[in-house]
Amino acid sequence: GTSRQIPQTIIIGVRKGGTRALLEMLDIHPNIVVAATEVHFFDWDENYVKGIDWYRNLMPFSYGNQITIEKTPGYFTSPQAPERIHDMNSSIKLLLILRDPTERVISDYTQVYYNRVESHKPVQLFEDIVIKNGVLNTKYKAIQRSLYDVHMEKWLRHFSLDQIHIVDGNTLIKDPLPELQKVERFLNLPSRIMSSNFYFNQTKGFYCIRSDGRERCLHESKGRPHPLVNSTILEQLYSYFREHNAKFYKMVNHSFDWH
Repeated sequence: GTSRQIPQTIIIGVRKGGTRALLEMLDIHPNIVVAATEVHFFDWDENYVKGIDWYRNLMPFSYGNQITIEKTPGYFTSPQAPERIHDMNSSIKLLLILRDPTERVISDYTQVYYNRVESHKPVQLFEDIVIKNGVLNTKYKAIQRSLYDVHMEKWLRHFSLDQIHIVDGNTLIKDPLPELQKVERFLNLPSRIMSSNFYFNQTKGFYCIRSDGRERCLHESKGRPHPLVNSTILEQLYSYFREHNAKFYKMVNHSFDWH
C-alpha cells in the first residue's frame, strides 16, 4: 500500500541554518517520511535534466496519509530553483530555516575549514577570507548566502508568503518543540511531536532525539566549535547585514532576534 511520491513539502534552506536538525526532528512525526540525502534536483542542472521520474525514485516509500519531505539547503540561494519547483507544483508548501546571518557565515566557514583539513587541503584563517585590503569581502560566498532579502525576493516572485514557513534556527536549537509545533500547524498535521521526544545532551551542547525507543544525536560534524572572531570584524559583519535584515523583516512581516 505504499508508493514513492514527489515531495509535498521541501526544506529549501538555508545552508548551515539547521536544515538537518529540522528534517531529523520532523521525521519523528508518523505522518512524515523524509528523503535520506540531499537531492539537489532543482539547483543542479545535471540532475534536473534527468527528469521528474528520476527525482521521484529518490524519495522514500510512503502511505497515502503521509507527507514526503526532502531538504536541499542549496535551493534557497539558487537562481533556478524557485521557478523549477513552481513548475512542478505551484501550491507546494516550503520550509525555510534561518539563523543570525553572521553566525551562519562563521558556521559556513567552519564547515569548509574542517572539510579541507580532513582532505589535507590548505586552509585560510577566517579573517583572511572575510577581510580584503582592510574592508569586508562582500563577494565571499558565505556572506552572499546570508543576504536573505536578496534570495527571498526570488522566491516571492513565484510563491505567496503563506506557502513559505520560516523556522527560527536559533530557537530550534535552544527549544525545539514550539518551532516544530508551528511546522505541524503549517502542514495541517495532527500534533504528534512531544517534549518527551527530546533530551539535552550536555556533551554535545544541543538537543538529541528520542523516538520509537531509540535515541539519536546529529552527526559529529554538527555543532563543531566556531573560531573566535575578532570583535571589530564581527561589528563589520553585523553592520553590513543590518540593512539586509531590515529589508527581509519587512518582506516577511516578521522580525528575528538577530544582530
